[in-house]
Amino acid sequence: MTPAARVAAAITILDAILDGHSAEGALTHWSRNSRFAGSKDRAAVRDHVYCALRRKASSLGVTRGTTGRDWMRGFLFNAGEDLSSIFGVGGHSPDALSDDETTFYPDLDPATAHDIPNWLWDRWVEDLGEDASATAKNLFDAAPIFLRVNLLKSTRDAAIAALAADGIDVVAHAHVDTALRVQARGGKLAHSAAYSDGLVELQDASSQASVMVLPREDGGPVLDYCAGGGGKSLALAAWLSTEVDAFDVDSARMRDIPDRAQRAGAAVNVLHDENEIKHSYKTIFIDSPCSGSGTWRRDPQGKWALTADRLSELVRIQGDILNDICTRVAEGGSLIYATCSVLACENRDQVEQFCRLNPNWQVTQMIQSVPNDDGDGFFVARLTQKNS
Repeated sequence: MTPAARVAAAITILDAILDGHSAEGALTHWSRNSRFAGSKDRAAVRDHVYCALRRKASSLGVTRGTTGRDWMRGFLFNAGEDLSSIFGVGGHSPDALSDDETTFYPDLDPATAHDIPNWLWDRWVEDLGEDASATAKNLFDAAPIFLRVNLLKSTRDAAIAALAADGIDVVAHAHVDTALRVQARGGKLAHSAAYSDGLVELQDASSQASVMVLPREDGGPVLDYCAGGGGKSLALAAWLSTEVDAFDVDSARMRDIPDRAQRAGAAVNVLHDENEIKHSYKTIFIDSPCSGSGTWRRDPQGKWALTADRLSELVRIQGDILNDICTRVAEGGSLIYATCSVLACENRDQVEQFCRLNPNWQVTQMIQSVPNDDGDGFFVARLTQKNS
């Protein structure tokens, strides 16, 4: 496929997204119906789609349009591309631009220019302060790929050497001891010996760091509540060298945990019934449902799907989870509350409200990161009991 043909394919996929299809669903449908496209073509089209998704508001804003074609030409205009070399050049390129389509409207309001939903912009600025603009712009680009060194099976240096033997170039993270940054695409990872032998796992560096608020000597028993696919369960088992119980209200989300744990050599018990949760955990880790605002580089469609009502619902759910599960922590234990959000209502405000409602609990550590080259936006608070 020519570069212009790849843009034409992206326009077709963006139209499907505007019709209500998920990005992944639209990409899969296009791929299945485009057997002529090679792996590099599919990767390039995917990049076009996700880059445009990250900048949906500004791309449609500068065109004042409503179609996938408007979306893509707005994105390319904002990126400083020469549209005459893409539209109307033959070889399955998009049709040539009309006179009206050569007019753009770059005078955008701040929310649209920063590709943050208009209803959220004032809260975004209030919560992030002087970092608001830079954080929004960091969400324009693809997120870096990080691996977690599995301390149950390897050291960082040994994992780097094993990955190098498989042709995967990584560098050690400057601040997170278990994190390795992949220098190029991670396509080879799933077929590497380092991965299949359980030496490394895919996990963002900020997510890895959230586990490290716990001293390594804390031990167990540990509950990973809201466990999902089990990334935190595996990280907790390795960091604390202990057995971990994993629970999620949607048990189907945990279906891969047994295989992942076996590969990692981690002791993770999947709990399918809330009645199996004990009342005496040394640590309960809550990776709470949230807006995902710190990970919108990876899930840009989630940014545009979030509404004010949904955010309010998430805040209520988070508070309910904290208040319900805290009774399962043993005396002297810790409650770790984490989100992949940068919004205060889900983070600082949430734990401060919990401590007001539960005065025997206190915040002993609180960390907020924003999306940048070091990892995703993430929040983690360690809560302990005052009488412990």
